Amino acid sequence: MTTLAGKTLFITGGSRGIGLSIAVAAARDGANVVIAAKTAEPHPKLPGTIFTAAAEIEAAGGQALPVQADIRFEDQVQAAVDAAVARFGGIDILINNASAISLTPTLATDMKRYDLMHHINTRGTFLTTKVCLPHLLKGSNPHVLNLSPPLNMEARWFSPHVAYTMAKFGMSMCVLGMADEFAGKVAFNGLWPRTTIATAAVQNLLGGDMVVSHSRTPDIMGDAARFILLRDHTTCTGNFFIDEEVLAAEGVTDLSGYKVSPDLPDEQLQPDFFV
Repeated sequence: MTTLAGKTLFITGGSRGIGLSIAVAAARDGANVVIAAKTAEPHPKLPGTIFTAAAEIEAAGGQALPVQADIRFEDQVQAAVDAAVARFGGIDILINNASAISLTPTLATDMKRYDLMHHINTRGTFLTTKVCLPHLLKGSNPHVLNLSPPLNMEARWFSPHVAYTMAKFGMSMCVLGMADEFAGKVAFNGLWPRTTIATAAVQNLLGGDMVVSHSRTPDIMGDAARFILLRDHTTCTGNFFIDEEVLAAEGVTDLSGYKVSPDLPDEQLQPDFFV
């Protein structure tokens, strides 16, 4: 398969950042994209809404359906999936992108924040996948792609922020288990960046302008995701992909165009967590 034309993608949290980059990469092929996210009104600290995302998708050549939904709530997820199927006739691809982050040590992690991360990251991924699966099982070359890291049980990835790591690894465990459960029927893979990505989360929570300047743009994740989604669902499943490794396998080795700071040496890029 060489294009995502006519495919229907359901993307959680895709009003900005990596989710939006995946949406636009698919839209350039002529895909249908459902943006299921919370932001319907402009946010003072976060760029984009489901409606601005829909406009970018349509400008790139795709069809868009913006749906306001909070994936913590089953009725909202079901309503969003129903709206997607009513508009486009089915769902071929699910991108579990929505995520919450708090890089706090145990004693500094309040339970409200703990619950938010687990409800969105682990539970939200499981719930959205469960609701989409009846349609994915009837889809064309169906894929589920979770924006989650390789499972690595080294203590160094847990000790600084146990709650966050547990919540993100919950998404990765969905990849591990569901890939085997639905082998030959639906592909399940994870995708994670080698470096930090210039998103609102990095800007607001992970170091501000300095870290952003040492990051890559979300486009690298959008392009890597597209290559994964074009692969055969019966053979490309159960993988934890790293963005630059996906691109290298497709012959893309010059990644300089993805740098926020074009003149920054590669060795000065900020590595991401978990890799």
